[in-house]
Amino acid sequence: MFIGLDLGTTGLRALLVDSAGRPIASAEAALPVAHPQPGWSEQDPADWIGAARQVLTRLRTERPEAMAWLRGIGLAGQMHGATLLDGAGRVLRPCILWNDGRSGDQAAHLDRDPDTREISGNIMFAGSTAPKLLWLRENDPNLFDRVATVLLPKDYLSFWLTGQCVSDMSDGAGTGWMDVGARAWSPVLLERGGMRGDQMPRLVEGCDVIGRVRGDLADELGLPHGISVVAGAADNAAAACGVGALQQGDGFVSLGTSGVLLAARDGFQPCPRRAVHSFCHAVPGSWYQMGVTLAATDSLNWLARITGAAPETLTGALGPGIDAPGPLRFLPYLSGERTPHNDSAVRGAFVGLDIGMGRDELTRAVLEGVCFALCDSWQALRAAGAQLSRLVAIGGGTRSRYWCELLATVLNLPVDLPEQGEFGAAMGAARLAICGVTGAEPAAVMTRPPVAETIVPRSDLRGACDDAYGAYADSYSILKAMP
Repeated sequence: MFIGLDLGTTGLRALLVDSAGRPIASAEAALPVAHPQPGWSEQDPADWIGAARQVLTRLRTERPEAMAWLRGIGLAGQMHGATLLDGAGRVLRPCILWNDGRSGDQAAHLDRDPDTREISGNIMFAGSTAPKLLWLRENDPNLFDRVATVLLPKDYLSFWLTGQCVSDMSDGAGTGWMDVGARAWSPVLLERGGMRGDQMPRLVEGCDVIGRVRGDLADELGLPHGISVVAGAADNAAAACGVGALQQGDGFVSLGTSGVLLAARDGFQPCPRRAVHSFCHAVPGSWYQMGVTLAATDSLNWLARITGAAPETLTGALGPGIDAPGPLRFLPYLSGERTPHNDSAVRGAFVGLDIGMGRDELTRAVLEGVCFALCDSWQALRAAGAQLSRLVAIGGGTRSRYWCELLATVLNLPVDLPEQGEFGAAMGAARLAICGVTGAEPAAVMTRPPVAETIVPRSDLRGACDDAYGAYADSYSILKAMP
């Protein structure tokens, strides 16, 4: 048996699978997020440990016979978070998360250095790990001087499990300290960011075993001794493993907290000028590119919160099929934006509100705005040379067929909806654990899920969607020009 642990922003998920990758059981625990100032986003790493204890204990209680055969744990998690440890391995402050925008000035400073893009192959954005440490050096130098190690969120869980400070290539690629093409920490980028190599975790491939669960912790949790812990992957790389997106031409779209459009690449082909992320994949010798919009289901959840209606109620009221985009436009920049603007300061807006509009018009505009933002990512990926003929759709937003049909039509790509089952980051982490422990080839383990339905673009609405997308794309410059 194997477990994939997926540390998300709002919760931690554990998926128990057998050696063939078939799901046996799962458990989840919610996580709080703190926003101590506008634009800030933090979590207490102690909450991650509490959630991990909760899900592992629940699986042991509910499936004791299966858990007795547990051989490996793989990890997946949210990227870019700065978890700071002192020399004794103690957490110094709450983790600064991926969607925290406080270090915009520091990111811009680093991005102006030509070595940043040349070596990393990426822009430096406010969510990256490197500018967070510059912000700390400038705003709390005493605490900065106490930092002995910087870990990414999922890697703090592996540190808790094994006592080892290790990260994988896909997660390390998002820090801003890594030579992504060489798959190694860059001494130049570390020095420019005020850091040292000895403050970095050891880098390994995603299917490498990094250690075993500590004996005392195994006793405490009622787990067998000798469980291998596999490095795992950043959330999107793990999700790519979960849906079998490993080779050139494979890709997926995720309607999660953030929106992601990912394309696997056979080589390292960066395109930082379009704010395309070019990162190491979780499997050796491969890379991927992705575009990101920071608020996908977050935008719908925001509307649900202020209207008092559940997200499924909002989307369900729109009916089974889409119409041409309406006159109301929504720019989903509630937490800033990544691709293609790299703008942590911009904020969202409705454009074209009318007194006769109601909740349904607002909902339609929000769904359309997220799709248009993902179309921005698709245009950027195409400019970077990505070639996709179809996409697998994952994430909570895919429960709305309306949203999926709209997305297929806006992107002009068929969208495959997998059969009900497990295929996200937790499955990818479990598959990496299987490969790491058994030595199985990733291509044999990380297969595509069966497709329940393929949603094709609505050809009769293509022109209307193109026109609406053009108006949406023009709105960013107008919004930025406003005082």
